Amino acid sequence: MNVFEAVKQSVTVREAAEMYGIEVKRNGMACCPFHDDKNPSMKLNEEYFYCFGCGATGDVIDFAARLYNLSPKEAAEKLAQDFGLAYDSQAPPRRRYVRQKTEAQKFKEDREHSWRVLADYYHLLQKWETDYSPKTPEENPHPRFMEAVQRKDYVGYLLDFFLEDSLEEQKLWIAEHQSEIADLERRVKFMADKPTNRERLQEITAGIEQGIKELFESEKYMRYLSVMSKFHRYSVNNTMLIYMQRPDATLVAGFNKWKNQF
Repeated sequence: MNVFEAVKQSVTVREAAEMYGIEVKRNGMACCPFHDDKNPSMKLNEEYFYCFGCGATGDVIDFAARLYNLSPKEAAEKLAQDFGLAYDSQAPPRRRYVRQKTEAQKFKEDREHSWRVLADYYHLLQKWETDYSPKTPEENPHPRFMEAVQRKDYVGYLLDFFLEDSLEEQKLWIAEHQSEIADLERRVKFMADKPTNRERLQEITAGIEQGIKELFESEKYMRYLSVMSKFHRYSVNNTMLIYMQRPDATLVAGFNKWKNQF
């Protein structure tokens, strides 16, 4: 028995379709993989398949050959390999088969991918707008907050574009912005979980600067300057000791300073 006979006697078209990821309804109908089929239009039985939409038809070997863009012999060998069938010839070497996609299927995947990237970016911008919103009018806005304010509305517009505009316009937009979508996807993956080292350093620096600003504008620091202005090059310990003993002093100096001045 050759490979063609072994396959045709052992594998039905429906079994092959289900093996290769196509959902077949109980009535034998399935969405045709050979065109952009939204409603099941392909009929499968034990020996043949026929699509009422695009007219594709044939037996189980024809089905696999068209699905993976193979010759009839290559398709029969693939089916025998995948279903573990023996036949009267040397077993073919194992090889990796790649299912060929129609233009409609490629566009559908590109459209869904672009939508997902834009939606992820939009949700990230929403989060940044909330998390990095300035707490006071005087606070310098965080770069992520500025990015959210500047880009969120436009990304929302693009999401509406994918829902409302024609497929031809969407296909043209995707073709013109493939590199931008790829760059945006990498950035979303990189930024979604945690900030970069540079951003962490900026946040730490901003916190230190704010703390220093608050410290040197505080009332305690003003009192410290007022006290220290009364003393002449004394150590902090000696200065505080003298001040505790004579808090009403207006000028404190060491003996040599006092002797030279008075």
